[in-house]
Amino acid sequence: MDTAPHVAAPPVSDANLDLYRALRLPRAVEDKMLRLIRQNRISKWFSGYGQEAIAVGCAWALDDRDWLLPMHRNLGVWTTRGVPLRPLFCQMMGREGGFTNGRDRTFHFGTLEHRIVGMISHLAAMLPVADGLGLAAQLKGEDAVAVAFTGEGATREGDFHEALSLAAVWSLPVVFVVENNGYGLSTPTADAVPVDDLADAAAGYGMPGVVVDGNDLYAVIASTKKAVERARAGRGPTLLEMKTFRVRGHEEASGTAYVPDDLIAEWEARDPVAAFRARLVERGVAEAALDAVDREVDAEVEEVAEWALQQPPVEGTPEGEAADLFAPPADRPAPPAPPSNGQGGVEEKRFIDAFSDGLRNAFDADDATLLMGQDVAGYGGVFKTTVGFLDRYGPERVRNTPIIESGALGCALGLALDGFRPVVEMQYADFVTCGFNQIVNNLATTHYRWGAPVPVTVRLPFGGGIGAGPFHSQSPEAWFCHVPGLKVVVPATPADAKGLIRAAIADPNPVLVFEHKRLYRALRGDVPTGDYATPIGEARLARAGRDLTVVTWGVGVQWALDLAETHEADLEVIDLRTLVPWDREAVLASVEKTGRLLVLHEATRTGGFGAEVAAEVAEAAFSYLDAPPVRVGAADLPVPFSKALESDVYSARARLGGAVDRALAF
Repeated sequence: MDTAPHVAAPPVSDANLDLYRALRLPRAVEDKMLRLIRQNRISKWFSGYGQEAIAVGCAWALDDRDWLLPMHRNLGVWTTRGVPLRPLFCQMMGREGGFTNGRDRTFHFGTLEHRIVGMISHLAAMLPVADGLGLAAQLKGEDAVAVAFTGEGATREGDFHEALSLAAVWSLPVVFVVENNGYGLSTPTADAVPVDDLADAAAGYGMPGVVVDGNDLYAVIASTKKAVERARAGRGPTLLEMKTFRVRGHEEASGTAYVPDDLIAEWEARDPVAAFRARLVERGVAEAALDAVDREVDAEVEEVAEWALQQPPVEGTPEGEAADLFAPPADRPAPPAPPSNGQGGVEEKRFIDAFSDGLRNAFDADDATLLMGQDVAGYGGVFKTTVGFLDRYGPERVRNTPIIESGALGCALGLALDGFRPVVEMQYADFVTCGFNQIVNNLATTHYRWGAPVPVTVRLPFGGGIGAGPFHSQSPEAWFCHVPGLKVVVPATPADAKGLIRAAIADPNPVLVFEHKRLYRALRGDVPTGDYATPIGEARLARAGRDLTVVTWGVGVQWALDLAETHEADLEVIDLRTLVPWDREAVLASVEKTGRLLVLHEATRTGGFGAEVAAEVAEAAFSYLDAPPVRVGAADLPVPFSKALESDVYSARARLGGAVDRALAF
């Protein structure tokens, strides 16, 4: 761990006044917002009063090509980067004209135009995103750097360590800035962190760690520039610990009663704005010139804030909000449609080989497509789906990661924001729990909140039937169907395995592709040759029938087809293929014909996606039904290791025949 030395001030010039203005502007905004809180004209404000030198200094040290990933209290990042004040104030006040159209508050957004990616509330979650932005620069041959902020409390979060690990292993151009202001809400840092200097953590990842006086603007600029120059030279990341203090509460409602008065007084005496002004005066800058800057900045903030308060509150329509949930098709050429019956050639392929073909088609079609995951490169993945990919596409596009599910998914978001189409393989779908936050709170919400496309594909080998026990056999697709902003596909045939993985990678939204492990080598079928994509959101009529509609997906399709071959009733089997968005029209049309519905899935029955299908049909097609909808799922148990227990006690397949008979007998 290094300590940044005292930094000599540069020569007096007009740039000193520009820098003073940059520091004074966020302080003027702070003062205005605090007055508005006291006047009850706004409801909430997250203050960074006393730590402005960090945000301003870091932003000042960068070029426009560089990325910034700020937190709540880094207002100076936005103002120093030149984000216009009028929409910024509308954003902070929830008025028409803000960056998120009222869909999120304060700094929970980004602006690609200014190379800023804002935070989500989950601490440290944006640090892996900075890795992705740094990797994007590396892959493009650009010398841009990503600077990501977090607080000292978030250094205990897994994303902090996963991000540092990945940045170090791949020597990414990233600077991690920890603002150590001594408190996590009301908890003193000493009660949560067992070391004095958080910069010491850097040694464990083979990168420099530097302690910086975060209230010394020149020290912040100098240490940031040094770290950025190191990153640009290809020497990897740096961890900067900025020691500072916030003299306001966590947010204004919190107050500061939990902070000793003498501690606040000590840090008020080290106020970065007052200290920088005094330093300029000592070096010959006229106080009158500084006073003029103060008046100009205060007047500008006053005028803009009052203007913003007069703007109308954000309003919208259900149709408009729904239309903005997903990004529209991208400008890139769309994948070809599946060939019509009788057109084009077909080959018999295993399920797993069809997936590999679809992946290769996507890689061949777009150089911006790349794959990340554990053991996906030379080893070809634990199921060998990507054997040969490393030789064919090279180590830049086929990348082994450490065991960092959350870090890899966050990195994928950063790559997507800068024009790539990352594919992340979870070794087993069961392990996605370690990356749950990145999927449901970061990937899923980004486009709706601030309009950025997120073309990230997550591959999830899932399901049972292989005697692998509770942690390698789950069917967790329903978890993600509940999250707006995600698309969920579950192919059941080799043809759709190829077509749906191709469609997922081409889609400008996060798509989760559930790939059934039991089918990888057990299922064969005809697969059209050449490149094509199966449309997301369209069900498939797997078998026509007249007596009962069976709606299912994944391995359930084969179960239903097998039963239909021997059952005396004429069963119609609908393969949903896509769970979000699911094809309601196809299901309702089938139920109108048969008058009966059974929904089948391998996942446990309670809370399964089948309940959504059954409820929708009961509500929208009640008059068509001659019997209540029937749901068939696995027992509400963890998946047993014993094959006999799984097949005879747990499995939905064991219940299918009896459930069909009940539905027909009503």
